[in-house]
Amino acid sequence: MAQAAEKSLYERLGGYEAICAATDDVLGRLMNDPQLKDYWKGASNDNKRRARQLLVDFMVESAGGPAFYIGRDMKTSHVGMQISGSDWDVFMRHATATLDHFDVPAKEKEEVLAFFSSLKGDIVDKL
Repeated sequence: MAQAAEKSLYERLGGYEAICAATDDVLGRLMNDPQLKDYWKGASNDNKRRARQLLVDFMVESAGGPAFYIGRDMKTSHVGMQISGSDWDVFMRHATATLDHFDVPAKEKEEVLAFFSSLKGDIVDKL
């Protein structure tokens, strides 16, 4: 008998609404962090909403869900922002806190954090 296929990360995380909730949580943490909040300085509410939706679509598609990310690649999106290694560490702490807040199981938490870590080289300008 064939073994049942493992569910996608998207399904194991709880689907679209769960990813939206986690995105909103982590963005709130990042936008209120003393070290990171200036990255959103001067961004209009419309710009913030668009960036949030692009992030949701990126995460849903990357996790195997039914979204199509139409944004730029991570390197193009972040070049010139002067994101430091220290900024990255703060992001990862907030991402971890968000996953913990939503009681994401260890396996899925590890997969999400490993995925984020794989993006570091395209996002961080200054190590």
